[in-house]
Amino acid sequence: MFAFVSRLLYKLQNRRPKVREIDPDEIFLDSSNLPQFDRHQFEGRLERPISRRMIVGVGAVFLLVLFVVLSKSFALQIRDGEKYAKQSAQNRLRHTLIFGSRGVFYDRNGTFLAWNVLDEKEPAFSKRKYIDKPGLSHVLGYLKYPSKDRAGFYYKVDFEGQGGIEKYYNEYVAPQHGIKIVETDAHGVVESESVLKPPKDGTSVTLTIDARLQEKLYETMEGLTKERGFQGGAAVIMDVATGDLLSLVSFPEYSSQMLTDGSDGAGITKAFADPRKPFLNRATNGLYTPGSIMKPFIALGALEEGVITPEKEIVSTGSITVPNPFDPEKPTVFKDWKAHGAVAMRRALAVSSDVYFYEIGGGFEGQKGLGIANIEKYVRMFGFGAEPPGGNFFGEAGVIPNPEWKRLNFDGDGWRLGNTYHTAIGQYGFQITPLQAVRGIAAVANEGKLLEPRIVLEADVPPAYSVIPVKTESFAVVKEGMHEAVVRGGTASALSIPGLSIAGKTGTAELGTLKKLVNSWVVGFFPYEKPRYAFAIIMEKGPRDNTIGASFVARSLFEWMQIYTPEYLKEK
Repeated sequence: MFAFVSRLLYKLQNRRPKVREIDPDEIFLDSSNLPQFDRHQFEGRLERPISRRMIVGVGAVFLLVLFVVLSKSFALQIRDGEKYAKQSAQNRLRHTLIFGSRGVFYDRNGTFLAWNVLDEKEPAFSKRKYIDKPGLSHVLGYLKYPSKDRAGFYYKVDFEGQGGIEKYYNEYVAPQHGIKIVETDAHGVVESESVLKPPKDGTSVTLTIDARLQEKLYETMEGLTKERGFQGGAAVIMDVATGDLLSLVSFPEYSSQMLTDGSDGAGITKAFADPRKPFLNRATNGLYTPGSIMKPFIALGALEEGVITPEKEIVSTGSITVPNPFDPEKPTVFKDWKAHGAVAMRRALAVSSDVYFYEIGGGFEGQKGLGIANIEKYVRMFGFGAEPPGGNFFGEAGVIPNPEWKRLNFDGDGWRLGNTYHTAIGQYGFQITPLQAVRGIAAVANEGKLLEPRIVLEADVPPAYSVIPVKTESFAVVKEGMHEAVVRGGTASALSIPGLSIAGKTGTAELGTLKKLVNSWVVGFFPYEKPRYAFAIIMEKGPRDNTIGASFVARSLFEWMQIYTPEYLKEK
């Protein structure tokens, strides 16, 4: 028994773990037993074998990528191979625009006003060139060219007319662009070209304007502005039989060439900042107080309504006095520009008597007046207060003062007799354009045809007009009065030029509450016996004490025309 126990103890002792010494390279390194322990160099990390799961995951990713690549190759080469082959061929065939040329503008005598030239630096389309003479920019307008991006592709392919006839007649002068196919090799080198659709140039247009008259009028207004302190001016000449505009000038103006080229940034900035407003077409869109040039239309209304006969005289002592119903000691005085004595209608027009037109316009004592309703009726017959037909090119509607207009603009204030008086002489809230003025005077000259203005010469197209229901006898009286204004010492005597027969009417419109500035007007027609053309000229915002204005511009023009364009002054 003892022997058995001894063997058992011996076996248990022999099963204990054998203790051996640890080698230095088997000791774990850490920050406590290694100086300058560096974790970024993986010191202290245990190395473990890559797991089976990681190997399987990476293999699956490679298999997925391989599957996608093979699928895309199948789609490109087998399923969609034919489609992409065609597309590849088409990539070699590029469709390119062939720009057409814009229509050319001529004046009535065949002078080039706007045309096209090829620019070597930009051969894709032609560039616009304008006549280098003043007085035509507002008539012609300017252009914006097609635009392309940095890659060279055109994102805007049309020429865009900006203002003037370039905009007004854009659809006629705009070209139709063509298309060509360009074949290139793999390096983009052109191998061949073929036209698929040829371009079509825009229609050329002949204007009714005479460039010579434009230049003369502009230069005369420019000189007078500098000499006498005006701010600007406008002039219009219209054929009284057709409505053709022989001249349409606005001073100052912009440069059509500068704005179209777009290269002179400083010049363009200066033009937009100019306080004289060179971008305003004063001839069509400038609204001005007309003053006494409205008197012929008031006279026609008075004759038609039986307010007065041509022979009845009204005495002008220099003013009329209207009693004040609210304060008899403070009557209202309405002044004439001078005492004219006894004047009948013809003489009243010739000398421009304010008292005469106060009385036939608003009435005074025993003299009946037209009244504001009839004043508005007759001036509207002659085209005032409405936009001229023909679109935005021909301008603004203007303003005819009346009781409703006053209520809206003066906080509900009622209409007074004095308002009628001032309206009858073209003051108060009256606003018209020079183009409206020439239409109205042309209708007096041709005795009742209110013509639609035309800027494009169309000899085979009959004129468009409406008929004004005024008797021939009434027109005759007014025309005679306007002729007397020129030949019998009237206000338009500056137009009494040897060898010419002109009828005219001047007007001086006072501006502002201080009335230190005036607009100087002259309107009329020629030849007087058989009228061919009507004219309207305004010089804007000149000093009140200045005696030289629109009549000087007209006289300078007519004397020049006697030498250089006598064909316009002769009777047909």
